Amino acid sequence: MSGFTEFLYELFSNTILLSGVVGWLTAQVIKTIIFAITNHGINWSRLVGDGGMPSGHSATVTAIAVSCGIQDGFDSPVFAVACIMAIIVMHDAMGVRRETGKQSEVLNHLVEVVYSKTLSPEEKLKEFVGHTPLQVFFGFLLGLVIALIMNF
Repeated sequence: MSGFTEFLYELFSNTILLSGVVGWLTAQVIKTIIFAITNHGINWSRLVGDGGMPSGHSATVTAIAVSCGIQDGFDSPVFAVACIMAIIVMHDAMGVRRETGKQSEVLNHLVEVVYSKTLSPEEKLKEFVGHTPLQVFFGFLLGLVIALIMNF
């Protein structure tokens, strides 16, 4: 095997990495479908956007952490690091990032009222940046299922 071929083989054999990628992709597709159903139209930016149901961040980090636990043991240092990082990411999604989205919504509205002008999409601050606890929970569940499927 050539060096590049071996690299690709190793990359696509990495179940931990693939679990995270599949977790994120699955969450983003589900999020796009839910958004389309609830808003009666598709918004392709939801495929890569933040916020929404389920949390792609939570699905990704949970799939990675659980895969680490399955492969290296739930008592391993690798699982411990992945688990703590997952907790930090999920907490941040519900805390700072969610508050940032709320503040953006208020500021966008304030600018429109004070200046009597409708902001263009380019001028508006991003409002979909964080997650509700329910969105994080369903992202967690999705990541757990993905990890189990990918590893067994």
